[in-house]
Amino acid sequence: MAKLSKRRNFIKSAALASAPFILPSSIWAAKTKPNDRVVMGFIGMGKQNNGLLNNFIAQGIQAIAVCDVDTKRRLNAQQTINKKYKNSDCQAFVDFREITENKNIDAVCIATPDHWHSVITISALKNGKDVYCEKPLTHNIHESVEVIKAVEKNKRILQTGSMQRSSSEFRIACELVRNGVIGKIKNVDISVGDPGRPCDLKKEDIEPGLNWNLWCGPAPLRGYSSILSPRGIHNHFPAWRNYMEYGGGMITDWGAHHIDIAQWGLGTDDSGPVEAKPPEKWEKWKSKRGAQLVYSDGTTVTHKNGFGVHFQGEDGDVKVNRGRFAFIHKGKEIAKFEKREDGSLGSALQTAEKTFLKDGKIKLYKSNHHIRDFLSSIETRKKPITNEIVGGRSAICCHLMNQSYYNGEVIKWNPKLNNFSEKSGNPMWLTRNYRGIWKV
Repeated sequence: MAKLSKRRNFIKSAALASAPFILPSSIWAAKTKPNDRVVMGFIGMGKQNNGLLNNFIAQGIQAIAVCDVDTKRRLNAQQTINKKYKNSDCQAFVDFREITENKNIDAVCIATPDHWHSVITISALKNGKDVYCEKPLTHNIHESVEVIKAVEKNKRILQTGSMQRSSSEFRIACELVRNGVIGKIKNVDISVGDPGRPCDLKKEDIEPGLNWNLWCGPAPLRGYSSILSPRGIHNHFPAWRNYMEYGGGMITDWGAHHIDIAQWGLGTDDSGPVEAKPPEKWEKWKSKRGAQLVYSDGTTVTHKNGFGVHFQGEDGDVKVNRGRFAFIHKGKEIAKFEKREDGSLGSALQTAEKTFLKDGKIKLYKSNHHIRDFLSSIETRKKPITNEIVGGRSAICCHLMNQSYYNGEVIKWNPKLNNFSEKSGNPMWLTRNYRGIWKV
């Protein structure tokens, strides 16, 4: 480790000495001068971070470094930045620490596979960086707790990429619920796809240009699979997310969106469920629907096929998904946009707001742009809309639901202590066996 640290310091010094940071005249002439811009590094340059990179640059940040274990993706991202700025000084690294330990960088954007999220996030936080990390924030419950602690200890800003909270249909849906418009909530259905499963992919021959050992990182070192890490530039989301060693299936992938909205609507961002239950007729690795999270007031969140997020109250229903919304009050349809024939989403939301939220006492955090919200928080030092507590606790909900699928047991949970209660659960379900130097 000492040799590696010396090597990284040498690389940084050499790069700074041989490649001075030169900005084009268009940047110097901008209203916001370069020294006032947030300087960022980007880690994990697959499909998701390609979009995030362009979005961040459009918001006025200065991107100076990228990192990826695949040579083609790394160089493609480097070329993208150089082309944007008409420069040739963007640095490209294989090792994420070249970015998280770079004192010239203010913030990092992390869009690696889930099993790397917390290791890189905590490294960035300890080195004084603000962090935008894709959802789910963590790979397991232990990591959620440690990331929350690290943000507080290092006094940093963290935004999780659960960007549905920055969309008006989800905010208005949750305001209706939080203001009691549909009465006490009995259940929330969430439709997110299958839970995680063990990786059983066949080993393939690996082509040059990929550091496979570093791709695996804290996860078990296994034979290369193009399903886990397709080589080079591709326009799809790789299936590593389906396997529990690297992700958590759709329970964490989409659950970090829809279970997150359930948490928002239930007002449990600072707590969580007290129980996780497997399906009634549970079969290991075969059960894919029916698990539930149970809250202290008896409200349940049920995993099933459906609308997206469906709040079911004593006095009505609120259903919401991306670009879709439906609101029924005491048996009467108040507003709906599920297809083009229904009019427009904006009209449906406006009807719901004017009719039932005009005098609502609870107004939820309003963000119109998820990345802009993060950058504004860097300026104000106030927590963004999906801060570490929101992202960490929503991830915990996802992990608890997955553990009920993995183990077929009722799990009693203490959300204050973030630990199992009533002699249920197994401490190993909270964490993982970390490989090599990559510990959390």
